[in-house]
Amino acid sequence: MELNLKNEDLKTLIQCANSLKQQGFEKEFQVVENGLKAIDDNRIYSPEEVKIIDNFRFEDECDPADMSVLNVIETNTGLKGTLVAVAGPYANGKVTNFIGRVKDIYKKRLTMKIFHEEKDTYEMENDCDWGMLSL
Repeated sequence: MELNLKNEDLKTLIQCANSLKQQGFEKEFQVVENGLKAIDDNRIYSPEEVKIIDNFRFEDECDPADMSVLNVIETNTGLKGTLVAVAGPYANGKVTNFIGRVKDIYKKRLTMKIFHEEKDTYEMENDCDWGMLSL
């Protein structure tokens, strides 16, 4: 999925979030004790049920240590939205851990996909009908 954002959409977190809402990422997510949930919904998603489409980092002009990351998220049910995570020294450990788990799961899935694709290619390249060979 490709996001359609222009440079002016990326100047502030609010501008970026508003542009993403116009592209269908309307929900605002929050991390709760058991996972991730949309603010206006009670359904809780585990890290296995969440995909991070993209993320954007924003720094406060007055205090560069004050950073936020806008995560663009889609759930396995098709719910789309954003999760704002504070980065740096003010980071929320619960949010950081959840995002880290989602990224780890994605890396494992990607590794498995590559492994299976390479295995399938190897098997196709080395698949030989030995009955066709004659001496």
